Parts: sequence; C-alpha cells; structure tokens
Amino acid sequence: MILAFTDLLIKAGCEPAQVRLLRHQTKAPSGRTPYALWRDRLPAFEEYQCVQTSANRPNLAAPLWASFVVPPSGTTLFAGLYSAERVSMVDSSWIDPLFDRPGTDLTKDSLDRYETFLTDRLADYIGRLSIGWGAGTRSWVQRADRQNKEIVELTRVFREEAFPGYTHFIALVSEVETMPVGWIAALRAARGIYLLSSLKTREQYVGSATGEGGFHARWLNYAADGHGGNIGLKSSDPSDYQVSILEVSGSALSAAEIIAVEQLWKRKLQSREMGLNRN
Repeated sequence: MILAFTDLLIKAGCEPAQVRLLRHQTKAPSGRTPYALWRDRLPAFEEYQCVQTSANRPNLAAPLWASFVVPPSGTTLFAGLYSAERVSMVDSSWIDPLFDRPGTDLTKDSLDRYETFLTDRLADYIGRLSIGWGAGTRSWVQRADRQNKEIVELTRVFREEAFPGYTHFIALVSEVETMPVGWIAALRAARGIYLLSSLKTREQYVGSATGEGGFHARWLNYAADGHGGNIGLKSSDPSDYQVSILEVSGSALSAAEIIAVEQLWKRKLQSREMGLNRN
C-alpha cells in the first residue's frame, strides 16, 4: 500500500483543497539555495518564502502552504506546514535573502508579502519526510488535492546527506560555501590534486591544495573571485567551474611533493596544451 502526502494532510485535519505544495529549488549565483537557508538560517528561509510575485497570486491563494526544499541529491524534503495570508505589497527596499539583492532587481513583476506562521501540524515530519514530486519540477506550486504525492522516504531524524567520498565527489565552485558541515570537514581534512572544468568553455585546469584547510580552503578562493589568482583562469571567460578531486595526497607529503604530483597530472591531461594551466 502506497502512503501519500495527502493522506497525512487528511489525518492531520487538513482539507487538501486548502493546501498548496511549494517546492523551493532556485539556486542563486552565489550557490546559496533555499535548502541551505532552511538548514542554516530558518528566519531567512521564511522571509524568502513569504515574498512572492503577484503573478503567482492565484496559484498561492490557499490558507496553508506545505513547504519543501531540495537538498543536493535533488530529493523533495518536507520543511513544514505554514499558514499563509497575503497582507501587503513589498517596496523597493526589500532585500531577497537568497540572492542578497533587492527583489525589484530580480523581477519586473510586483511583489506580494504574505504573513506566514509555521504550524504544529505535521511538525514531527519536518526534515524527515521526502516525497516524489514527479516530472514537473518547474511547476513549483501545486494543489494538494490534485497531486497525491507519494512518500518515498521517512527517516528517524533529520540527517545531512553523507559525504560521497573523495573519488566520487563532484560539485560546482558556487556550492562550496553552502555545503553540509560534514562535507566541509572532510574537504578541509584532505590535500591533493583537483580538476576545474568550465561548463561554458569546455576547458580544464589542474590545481593542488597544499595548505591549511585543504581542498575546501583552496576552492573558497575561486568562489570569492572566480580565478584564485591563476593567470589562465583570469584569461578565460568567467565560469562556475565544476570541481572534482583527482588524487588525495598522504598526510606525510610536503607541499613540494604534492606540487610535483600536480605537474604529473598536468602532463597526463595535457592541461597546458589544451587547457587553462600556464605553468
């Protein structure tokens, strides 16, 4: 027997026709996501959620919002059942917490402010329940009475996704700052050789992390300025590089020895002849 989210709503005393399902998945250029806001700064997430474009007013016209966020795995994680009521328009001084920019810079449409409160209904499922959203991920607001979403996972407690391991790790530079705490700890604990790949220009750059803070500290430099001080990256079109790990160095290796291994990887991948390395 398949258990669906609408079944939970009914058991909690909610009329499905009065509930809208909201799936927050937009990613800012900084790499910040609604999931990261919800996980680390709940008031900022709630401020982000309570301001919506007036074009979405008909879709959001319901007294209850069942909110979901999207972790790095792409699942749809329950973030709470909110009461919602449109109360006013938003003026030009409002700063979007996700993009850290005035909301009027992000859309030509006018903005509505909703008064929202996190209810205690289904509170035990927050951070524990994931549903299958289906193929229509662009349709981020849906009616609960027309979309009986299957519950695909229910964990005992909220848990961050496990670090995939150095060999399987792949991410974007823009995501480095907002990674789960456990991932950051793993990346800070290791040094070695990494690969940057430009999804825009299809060029590659081989680099090494030799200092304190390991891979994570080195990649933060790229997140800050886009090039980390490297001449080849400065000459290329700005890009949100994909970053992966080629080799983890043993703790006994010196910085000079790690750099020697880096030179070997440059020769293997021909990143000087066909990439962005200049030395």
